[in-house]
Amino acid sequence: MTAPARLPLDGITVVAIEQAVAAPFASARLADAGARVIKIERAEGDFARGYDDVAKGQASYFVWLNRGKESVVVDLTTPDGKAEVERLLAQADVMIQNLKPGALERLGLGREHLRTAFPRLVMCSISGYGDKGPLAERKAYDLLVQAESGLASITGGPESASRVGISIVDIATGATAYAAILEALIARATSGEGADIRISMFDVMADWLTVPLLHAEAGKSPARAGLAHPSIAPYGVFHTADRVEILISIQSEREWKTFAERVLADAALAEDPRFCSNVARVANRAATDAVVGAAFASRAAEDMIALLQRADVAFAAVNDMAALSRHPHLRRITVETPAGPVSFPAPAPIVQGAPRVYGPVPAIGAHGPLPAAATGSPTP
Repeated sequence: MTAPARLPLDGITVVAIEQAVAAPFASARLADAGARVIKIERAEGDFARGYDDVAKGQASYFVWLNRGKESVVVDLTTPDGKAEVERLLAQADVMIQNLKPGALERLGLGREHLRTAFPRLVMCSISGYGDKGPLAERKAYDLLVQAESGLASITGGPESASRVGISIVDIATGATAYAAILEALIARATSGEGADIRISMFDVMADWLTVPLLHAEAGKSPARAGLAHPSIAPYGVFHTADRVEILISIQSEREWKTFAERVLADAALAEDPRFCSNVARVANRAATDAVVGAAFASRAAEDMIALLQRADVAFAAVNDMAALSRHPHLRRITVETPAGPVSFPAPAPIVQGAPRVYGPVPAIGAHGPLPAAATGSPTP
């Protein structure tokens, strides 16, 4: 019988002083890759355990982001609790934390101290706005940073700003933290030195907002366009004769020429000054969309989809969550939880020849309350 393949992070130990979404997203990926992740919780648990109850009575966020971890309860406000965390860190490779800014320092676990005490430790701290500046001490959650960064201003339809439909700031921050931790582990393999990584949710979103920011600074602030692209046309939703929504995307002049000839049945549109380049089509978006919309309205969805496929035009159905649930490309994993198995979408990476096994979601303190866990005040 062939032994299971060794996972990339086998032998790596992570101490996660975490809550909510951003840090747990990063540590879940580390656990998936084989790291031992020890999750430090308050006696009442990570507050994300109470976000909802849709996963067999448990929170969807917590089930999704805490598979394969160990849960231990530690009261960080007590000397015994602090000593226990330091004992864990002495054996750890990575510490990730997203407590309120300054909380670790107030607990006597400041990052400068830890850097000196454990020089091989890779530390990753997640905050809302970084360590300095007027908002450094402010609490920050996903939707708050969507608003503060300006992301909400370019999301939604013309009538109002909108929240992105998932916790995009938290997820982006967690993915950024995961990548930074892996880089630091690779560097440590050569240098022997750990790292002090600091990631703010605001910085992550500002980075992701580079394109609309550059447009705004050039005097072309992007308008909210719903299911349309602010700087590419035609790129949006059109309705067929039987009122089915289809989203199409034309990315180049070659594609526009083919689309005009084979879908719009008017090759002359490729040379029309109003439509001959993407810049022209965006400037004349109403006319562009009218021409495309008329072609779509003349055919039933089945016929239009067949025509788009023959012309090799990029398109998509405008699905809801029910459609995702039955989508032929949806891959799933099933993890054990205290309330029974839960199935949800699989992590995206597929490594050929190295199948992943995903560990269970822990109950609070499932791996043992540690000293002083049951007394004292909650962790800040």
